[in-house]
Amino acid sequence: MVRIGLTGGIGSGKSYVARLLAARGIPVYDSDSEAKRLSDTSLSIREQLVALTGNDSLYADGLLNRQMLASYLFVSKENAHNVEGIIHPAVKADFAEWVGRQNGDICVIESAILMESGFTEVVDYVVVVDAPVELRINRCIKRDSSTKEKVLQRMAAQMPQEEKCALADFVIFNDDISDLEQQIDELLQSLNRIM
Repeated sequence: MVRIGLTGGIGSGKSYVARLLAARGIPVYDSDSEAKRLSDTSLSIREQLVALTGNDSLYADGLLNRQMLASYLFVSKENAHNVEGIIHPAVKADFAEWVGRQNGDICVIESAILMESGFTEVVDYVVVVDAPVELRINRCIKRDSSTKEKVLQRMAAQMPQEEKCALADFVIFNDDISDLEQQIDELLQSLNRIM
């Protein structure tokens, strides 16, 4: 089975492209949702996060206080690295198990930080969804009811989009003009020729 890593900067539309792939019957592993699920269900992850951030990172019911954890995470790169060191290995292991349960020729892992987190080592090809910066900003403001400043701050915390595109095996351009379905067809045709 060919494992595709699907990534792109905030507001690029990678989740939309993932939904289009899923609609074609291609299994998609959403690393963000799965990381949240694992954080909520894994006692080991919760214990490690509490040891790292303190008891305030849990609510009384034992679930993670995501707002507090996010505030810890975005304070410094070191904090982010520490949290990722707990969550990423668990997600990688879960993804490997998930792949083993899939049928077909292709599966996808969607991850905003695929390259930054080292997930490229568990995929065969990387697909980056790209979009113009202003469009990405406007999408995030609309989607998240955010401000331009907050979106720019989150963009600055991610690997530059140009760098992601340069490292990608394939790039899908999502500018609200280019035909996404045609680009996905071309991607799948290219993968079929490679397989």
